[in-house]
Amino acid sequence: MKLASLRSGRDGALVVVSRDLAWCAPADAIAPTLQAALDNWDWCAPFLEALANSVELGAAPRERFHERDAASPLPRAYQWADGSAYVNHVQLVRRARGAEMPESFWTDPLMYQGGSDGFLGPREAIPLADEDWGCDFEAEVAVITGDVPMGASREEALGSIRLVMLANDVSLRNLIPGELAKSFGFFQSKPAGSFSPVAVTPAQLGDAWRDGRLSGPITVDLNGRPFGRPDAGVDMTLDFGALIAHAAKTRALSAGTIIGSGTVSNRGPDGGPGRPIDQGGVGYACLAEQRTVETLLTGAPETPFLRAGDTVTIEMRDARRHSIFGAIEQTVVSTASSAALGARAPGVL
Repeated sequence: MKLASLRSGRDGALVVVSRDLAWCAPADAIAPTLQAALDNWDWCAPFLEALANSVELGAAPRERFHERDAASPLPRAYQWADGSAYVNHVQLVRRARGAEMPESFWTDPLMYQGGSDGFLGPREAIPLADEDWGCDFEAEVAVITGDVPMGASREEALGSIRLVMLANDVSLRNLIPGELAKSFGFFQSKPAGSFSPVAVTPAQLGDAWRDGRLSGPITVDLNGRPFGRPDAGVDMTLDFGALIAHAAKTRALSAGTIIGSGTVSNRGPDGGPGRPIDQGGVGYACLAEQRTVETLLTGAPETPFLRAGDTVTIEMRDARRHSIFGAIEQTVVSTASSAALGARAPGVL
């Protein structure tokens, strides 16, 4: 089944969405919010599945689903922990800043705990105060878990996955080196990110979900032009079972925890860095990788980081070209223009 949260208050209003993303039905009689459903998943899931079937058949009252009305599936979450399962990406971005990559990164997951008290909606502007901060998008896969016990095995971790979605983990690249130099992790360099309009159960994904990995190209467009088409199932060194088990090694995870894959990244056919789309490659899921490859090829990056007015679109389609999760489509807006952002009261998207 497919679930979404329509914009309403701080935590959204839970709806069940049809497979083709055309229709939805309110699920408030089962659970008012997605978090409430996750807290009581064993009871709620069968009723939500039944409602999903009724939506497909047109047997339940339903209305048109508009992605622009959706918040991120969890507009705020108890926890957001982002891994870096595509080690090729880690290798490239560290290379760009002259940092060596320890061999342990291939087997021991990298992970940081990001801000989860408020996510941007999938069609909400990315606010940027200073273009010199080096604003970048990062197209990722993310999962939402149920309760995970401390010390969970990989198999237990995989069994905890309730929903799968896409993510845009916004990064301020030029702030990262200074923060990491303090040896205390990301904070200011990781502002609010966003997730796809719809979250999907692993069963609904069918063969696209295998061994804790989502397979298929992620479509990344920048200002309406193809930027990346990397396959999420290729070059994922560590699967979601490994990532969740890593997060739960010393603490239990609460239902509603979001775990990210890190930036999707594919190597080139020769095992080296991938090529840009205009050079016959699959491109990239973030600007930092393209800038690194440009530096390797020409000695300097040519592609600028995001500027006010730039729009990034992140989506995944099935074999019939139907959108699976809906599209993240966000435009960068300078916070110097308060009129462009609009007044936003606390808790209102």
